[in-house]
Amino acid sequence: MSNSTAGSRIPSLDGIRAISILLVLYGHASSTRDFPVSIIGKYGGWFGDVAHFGVLVFFVISGFLITSLLMREREATGTISLKRFYLRRVLRIFPAFYAFILVLAIAVWLSAIPLIARDFAFALTYTVNYVPNPPWWMGHLWSLSVEEQFYLLWPLTLLVLRKRRALIVAIAAIFAGPLVRVAIREWIFHVDSHSLGGMTKSFPAMFDYLATGCALALLRPWLLTRTWYLRLTASRWLALTIPLVLLTNRMGNHTTAILLGSPVMNVCIVLLIESSTRHADSLAGRFLNWKPIVFLGMVSYSLYLWQQLFLDYQSKAWMDAFPQNLVFACLAALASWFLIERPFLRLRRRLRNSTGLPVRMLGMANGELELAEAIPTATNKR
Repeated sequence: MSNSTAGSRIPSLDGIRAISILLVLYGHASSTRDFPVSIIGKYGGWFGDVAHFGVLVFFVISGFLITSLLMREREATGTISLKRFYLRRVLRIFPAFYAFILVLAIAVWLSAIPLIARDFAFALTYTVNYVPNPPWWMGHLWSLSVEEQFYLLWPLTLLVLRKRRALIVAIAAIFAGPLVRVAIREWIFHVDSHSLGGMTKSFPAMFDYLATGCALALLRPWLLTRTWYLRLTASRWLALTIPLVLLTNRMGNHTTAILLGSPVMNVCIVLLIESSTRHADSLAGRFLNWKPIVFLGMVSYSLYLWQQLFLDYQSKAWMDAFPQNLVFACLAALASWFLIERPFLRLRRRLRNSTGLPVRMLGMANGELELAEAIPTATNKR
């Protein structure tokens, strides 16, 4: 790794992704057959739906990283290339995703799982987040659908509105998202409760989490000049936000928690992200940057895709029982990472190096930082 690349890598983000994917794996595995009923298994529900919480953290990280990369590109080149952005996203997401879809198609052909053409149509168009009660094997793709819709809209918003107006849009979304979720719960549920599941995961109902990360990236240059912000994000008392976030997550289905708790939880998450990325030498920072944790964060996208096949809480199959289901999920993820993701990441770096972007931009958008780009993980527990 070159010094420029190493120096441009944002510390701790892969580690935060690792924590998020672990939350998802625990949330899904705890409902599978033979999971031990211990203190962790029995009382883990005290913190609410931790798998869903892991997804929300991924959304915040994604908004922060994508916006940071786009703003650095604008600083380096004077503009944002939508063509290059979408090409990078295609090379990052499509190969592993379509390999997963191909395996599902083969499983349907072998009569191993009952999926229909309609299910594949929603998956291939990244609209699973609008489907009420999708089949388990594709249900986790709702979060990837939200991400793809974000990738489609946000770069164009930044390009057209520029920084200040885009920040206004992001801040408005932070407060609009909870209102949308409350409206869905209070109004749509009484009209058609069957459609509630799909609408609560629609892009308007989820964009406040992404927008929080976007707002942090846009405000960060100014915030880093504020003494109060530097002191706050360096304080050990910031650790108290962790139980606050978990408590808010547990109460997430209540109207008050949605309206008041969601913005507070989002702010706490971005403060923790800021603190961990700027203080990598702290105890928490050293853990988040520990090589095994970093690697787990790097393969989190593959884990996101493949864990759903083996952590089926309704299945009676041997491979879907604990603990072998986690072993199979990890083996599938490693195969996806080494055989599909990593080769396409190398291809993407070669394409970027041939674009003629300034060295400063290449340093930020290349190598380790790109491996830290957030991919949403999944939860579809019914």
